[in-house]
Amino acid sequence: MKVIFAGGGTGGHVYPGIAVAKALQAELEADGEALESLYVGVAGRVDETIVPAEGFAFRTVQAGPLRVSSPVAFAVNIIKLARGVSQSLGILRSFGPDVVFATGGYASVPVGTAARLLQRPLVVYLPDVTPGWAVRFLARLATRMTTTHERALRYLPAGRTEVVGYPVRDGFSRVDRAGARTLLRLPVNARVLLVTAGSLGARRINEAVWAALPRLLEHAELLHVTGQDDVVSAEQKRARLPERQRERYHVYGYLAGMPAAMIAADLVVCRAGASSLGELPAAGAPSILVPGDYEGWSQAPNAEFMQSQGAAVMLGNGELSRLADTALGLLRDDARLARMSQAASSLARPDAARRIARILREEAA
Repeated sequence: MKVIFAGGGTGGHVYPGIAVAKALQAELEADGEALESLYVGVAGRVDETIVPAEGFAFRTVQAGPLRVSSPVAFAVNIIKLARGVSQSLGILRSFGPDVVFATGGYASVPVGTAARLLQRPLVVYLPDVTPGWAVRFLARLATRMTTTHERALRYLPAGRTEVVGYPVRDGFSRVDRAGARTLLRLPVNARVLLVTAGSLGARRINEAVWAALPRLLEHAELLHVTGQDDVVSAEQKRARLPERQRERYHVYGYLAGMPAAMIAADLVVCRAGASSLGELPAAGAPSILVPGDYEGWSQAPNAEFMQSQGAAVMLGNGELSRLADTALGLLRDDARLARMSQAASSLARPDAARRIARILREEAA
């Protein structure tokens, strides 16, 4: 079976594609078949690093976001999109996929467009509670739609959409909390706070953490995944700390073992990207979610949903001065952390990747 995977730009869009690819590979092998896959993304984005590291073939096409404030940037990105469609047509003709799977993000638009021009089945996955422009566009072309949660159904075509959950990396099923802490060399009984700025980094979250470093380190081991742009600054701040606090401040530009880090943590601080809807529940992790705002789209609905379920506390970008107080208040409240963890776990759908894999097999047939 030949499948092209497309989409990305952030880990929240790339990792579901990888999870589905691995689930599909396992199902096919169990039936004596083989998967031939190709992931198509955009050069210079995180997918270019993540996908080959996971063992999948990777190619790039041109693409750019169309929701931009600059008319010049819009015109440039229209040209990129047209070139990307042309490049995608060439890739699809050469590869000959039985089905194309797109996870959203502007990288998926040229590939999804080419799939329908060549009359190939197109399955699209919406990881977020609300779609961005890419998924809104692709929903008109898709033969089947899949999504994380029922709240997204109002935006997607009736009769062609199935709620499947968020496909998470298999690392979430490999380790328990004690094992995760041993793996990360953390004390078994310490309070652990994980702050991750995401695959693209989030300077404002990092700065809020740095402003409160001594207070946070007084009460918890701090795993801080800064993103590559801020890791040098974080290391410099760590070097200036007293020895005891320095030992409790664990800095990473990027952390491949993020599933273990989420499982090890008593509390997670992160953006409210697509992965927060799947990976935090998979880890049973209480969280403080800080939604990002982008051109014409916001992560706020994701954070609002998780907060409404009792699994998270939402803080806006303008409220980051309260981050340390909020985090420390939660870390001191065992009963509330336990309730949030249970609420998060109740949202997990561990069979999401397998369900999408079966849909891909149906469409390919």
